[in-house]
Amino acid sequence: MNLFDYTVPATDETFTTLLTHKNITINRIVSSNSLEAQTYLQEEDEWVVLLEGEAILQIKEEERKLTKGDSVLIPAKTPHKVLQTQKGTLWLAVHIN
Repeated sequence: MNLFDYTVPATDETFTTLLTHKNITINRIVSSNSLEAQTYLQEEDEWVVLLEGEAILQIKEEERKLTKGDSVLIPAKTPHKVLQTQKGTLWLAVHIN
């Protein structure tokens, strides 16, 4: 599988699991520029890196703008949401149990 071989969804995001091994899951996320607001509250830590595009995340009450190459660690049970993305934004999300 080529990480950069994907189709940009018309709305929301597509999630593809790239690897599940022991306590780690790695997902590729491709975002449209039309997202439905959703708050995430996960049981595991999540490290995300933006490979392409731009995004604005809200982690707890703080907004963070991410551009190509930026990464952030979101601790388990921390409320967060994606507020805005550029069409075709590409992420890697690493979930650590």
